Amino acid sequence: MAFLLGYYLLLLGSVQLTSTYGPYQRAQKTGDILLGGLFPIHFGVASKDQDLAARPESTQCVRYNFRGFRWLQAMIFAIDEINNSSSLLPNVTLGYRIYDTCNTVSKALEATLSFVAQNKMDSINLDEFCNCTDHIPSTIAVVGASGSAVSTAVANLLSLFYIPQISYASSSRLLSNKNQYKSFMRTIPTDEYQATAMADIIAYFQWNWVIAVASDDEYGRPGIEKFEKEMEERDICIHLNEFISQYFEDHEIQALVDRIENSTAKVIVVFASGPDVEPLIKEMARRNITDRLWLASEAWASSSLIAKPEYLDVMAGTIGFALRPGHIPGFKEFLQQVQPKKVSHNEFIREFWEETFNCYLEDSLRLQESENGTESSRPLCSGDEDITSAETPYLDYTHLRISYNVYVAVYSIAQALQDILTCSPGRGLFANSSCADTKDMEAWQVLKQLRHLDYIDSIGEKVHFDENAEMWGNYTIINWHRSTEDASVVFEEIGYYNMHIKKGSKLYIDNAKILWNGYSTELPFSNCSEDCDPGTRKGIIDSEPTCCFECKECSDGEYSNHKDASVCTKCPNNSWSNGNHTFCFLKEIEFLAWTEPFGIALTIFAVLGVLLTAFVLGVFARFRNTPIVKATNRELSYLLLFSLVCCFSSSLMFIGEPQDWTCRLRQPAFGISFVLCISCILVKTNRVLLVFEAKIPTSLHRKWWGLNLQFLLVFLCTFVQVMICVVWLYNAPPASSKNHDIDEIIFITCNEGSMMALGFLIGYTCLLAAICFFFAFKSRKLPENFTEAKFITFSMLIFFIVWISFIPAYFSTYGKFVSAVEVIAILASSFGLLACLFFHKVYIILFKPSRNTIEEVRCSTAAHAFKVAAKATLKHNTASRKRSGSNGGSSGSSPSSSISLKTNGNDCEPSAGQPRIHRPRVSFGSGTVTLSLSFDESRRSSVM
Repeated sequence: MAFLLGYYLLLLGSVQLTSTYGPYQRAQKTGDILLGGLFPIHFGVASKDQDLAARPESTQCVRYNFRGFRWLQAMIFAIDEINNSSSLLPNVTLGYRIYDTCNTVSKALEATLSFVAQNKMDSINLDEFCNCTDHIPSTIAVVGASGSAVSTAVANLLSLFYIPQISYASSSRLLSNKNQYKSFMRTIPTDEYQATAMADIIAYFQWNWVIAVASDDEYGRPGIEKFEKEMEERDICIHLNEFISQYFEDHEIQALVDRIENSTAKVIVVFASGPDVEPLIKEMARRNITDRLWLASEAWASSSLIAKPEYLDVMAGTIGFALRPGHIPGFKEFLQQVQPKKVSHNEFIREFWEETFNCYLEDSLRLQESENGTESSRPLCSGDEDITSAETPYLDYTHLRISYNVYVAVYSIAQALQDILTCSPGRGLFANSSCADTKDMEAWQVLKQLRHLDYIDSIGEKVHFDENAEMWGNYTIINWHRSTEDASVVFEEIGYYNMHIKKGSKLYIDNAKILWNGYSTELPFSNCSEDCDPGTRKGIIDSEPTCCFECKECSDGEYSNHKDASVCTKCPNNSWSNGNHTFCFLKEIEFLAWTEPFGIALTIFAVLGVLLTAFVLGVFARFRNTPIVKATNRELSYLLLFSLVCCFSSSLMFIGEPQDWTCRLRQPAFGISFVLCISCILVKTNRVLLVFEAKIPTSLHRKWWGLNLQFLLVFLCTFVQVMICVVWLYNAPPASSKNHDIDEIIFITCNEGSMMALGFLIGYTCLLAAICFFFAFKSRKLPENFTEAKFITFSMLIFFIVWISFIPAYFSTYGKFVSAVEVIAILASSFGLLACLFFHKVYIILFKPSRNTIEEVRCSTAAHAFKVAAKATLKHNTASRKRSGSNGGSSGSSPSSSISLKTNGNDCEPSAGQPRIHRPRVSFGSGTVTLSLSFDESRRSSVM
């Protein structure tokens, strides 16, 4: 079995020595240590239908890739530079074997098998079969490949043998899986970051309606999948999601372009390589579709296949990602020194020369094919042409990106070999800190050393592979401009994307440098719906993507101050939205202020009430010894007037900005003042009523209704109200509060703490008023000089009307009008009490002094006594008749009853001198009852 395997590998190795244009074309140079290389010297292979009627032929590579050849040259330049270095790998010569992958998996695997075969041949002893002393050494590491799909296939094979592979352009995030691709490494950032960067750019320009196109391979599918996730996180919609390949049929390309042309999305995001994108761009250019903006991934953003003048009408303004360019000293001169006659180890140079100058060299195989009619005819060239005069992407060394990645990859391998060769025993990376055998170095040992690589390169930059065997890097953002000199494509750097700094600062774009569609500075529009203006928000449309919306005006109290707002922001509690809902303004703060007309009017009435009450109090104090003042219980009248002053004054506490202390004080002040007032009226009215209904005031009445007891009763009635207020303030004290429920206005009001407590306060006041009304009604027929029963009744009626109306008005109003209603109620009831109880007395005192005499009071009292006596006599006679009628035949007549009021003719008139005091007498038949009322000071005090 070992013999057969060795024979097969030997045949495979001998086959690889063939040197032709095709699958076995290579660049090769021997050395002590051999490096492999995989580069896309061609963009693809010719499609050929294999019907298997004969032995299948190897497919032909087509479309020369000048940039791919420059990448190959970068590897050769780096190896030559290392071989000429006295500090890096001295006394060690690096060799290379470089193959063309033709940008296809099959060609790449064909070349990779040669690397693996050579390594296996070295592990088998073939001396008994052949003389192998001059065989090529094993490939210790491979640089390549370019496309992610190709690198994925190569990595699957090389990982089986732990041969390190360092890719310079494969960015698929799938290759970060170290469980599957154990020996894969790369000097390019993963597409994980590029997809995020693309989504960030779209969000930066506020587009939300795009087309996504990806190559149908290991590069495009994972990249666009990551891109879709990033777009979902940013609420950006993808209208079309298409896959593409360079091997699509024409009708497939045309159908794809039809869908793009009919789409309303203007931004096309392409995650593909240059060869895959080229058929699409050709068809777009043929149709002259110029109203689209392209967002290019790194794989084709600077591709020479696409960046052609004939495509600029369609592609101008493209935004693309490019790797950060590097600097390779001496590389420019090296590229210019290429010459097909001088170089024998690089078989790709001959084809490069022919493609550059569009000619055939004299000994070219393609010349023979053209003579046979299989190739187009070209002129001959000598090989001495001046390469510097040619216009070719090969000499575009101004932005060395992929070339620099190749350069770094080669130097990384060289540095790992240097670390192995200079390893000190006990400090190695292998078992027991041992070092590798420098005479029999194996590929897996180099892989181990590469994973721990950490060095500073020639230009002072740190080279290091992370845990995923990848190097960190940043993207340069480029914009395709049209050159003013020759109409060629100019890659203008407009910004960068730094993937390793904090979020929000990763992306930088200089908008002033951007030319959209090659000439315009106006940002293209690529949204499903027109932007919503400030003051509106996006509204969902049924059965449409979230990016398609209708603009709805913000509700009152909400605003949006920027375009295309998803939601309206609610204004703070102290603010309200303006008419256009574009901003919030501070609400107007309202309360019953001193300075507003309504507050001024209420204040004037309150002060007027205080002044009128003080005036009445002054009149009573001035005429305190007159009969009218004495007859109305002078001391209680003073207290009553004082309470009215308090009532009027308490209304002022409801005006002005509510504070916690005013809120706690105003209701108790109002409640206690009114209870004090009504208590005085109640005690005074009830006292006189009881005295007069007792017919004859005895000493017991005088003692019981003394002045001290009257004040005690007033105190007790008021004390109950005080206790209600104390309990209220202790358990639920009122406090000022801001009412935000009303649009555009903040009402500062008092939160009463407990409406039940307020109800008890007003209810108790009304209860006393009801009792007072009852006694006032009963005493309506008493001498009006004493109790003014009619006026008290009217005052209580006014009081009830006011406070019964107050209850619905209080609960139906809001804001400052709540305080205004209560102030009006206080003022109305206070003026009612003041007017009904005192104005007629003041009128008599000031304008009718003739009625303010003892005789006037005496006559009124005598008349009332007569009415009472007459009523009693009539009641007595009626009862007597009923008793006599019950005696059946009695003939005796009952004594006649007569009622006469015996007074002198001038009993009610005052004498010329001192006023006389008379005792009216009332006769009841056979007897006489004398009702004596003395109006001297001492007795009147006891009566009243």
